[in-house]
Amino acid sequence: MKSFTVTVEQQPGLTLITVAGELDLQTLPAVEDATVVVPLGGKVLHVELSGVPFMDSSGLNLLLRLRRRMRQEAGHLVVSGLQEQPAGLLRLTGTYELLTAADSVGVTSPVGRRSPSRV
Repeated sequence: MKSFTVTVEQQPGLTLITVAGELDLQTLPAVEDATVVVPLGGKVLHVELSGVPFMDSSGLNLLLRLRRRMRQEAGHLVVSGLQEQPAGLLRLTGTYELLTAADSVGVTSPVGRRSPSRV
């Protein structure tokens, strides 16, 4: 199995989940486990994917479920760092705009990262 890592960093009002490696059916449970720690109620969940060269439909499904969950809990999902293939998957399925809407809250991205998008 190729190298795959998921890290979680809690900050006041923000949970940053950084994923590196291929995001597919086999690696999805590790990311799902990481999302369990996201605090409820108006928080920001930032999923940083610059280390993800490949994502299949299970990864897309997870992002959509996270988006729905965060909206239900008055929070925000921020997705950043999409590489070519994952971005292409979002475009192909018509979900790119849902998951990469322009940031209107001024969420600060971690140093050295691309500016996030709020959804």
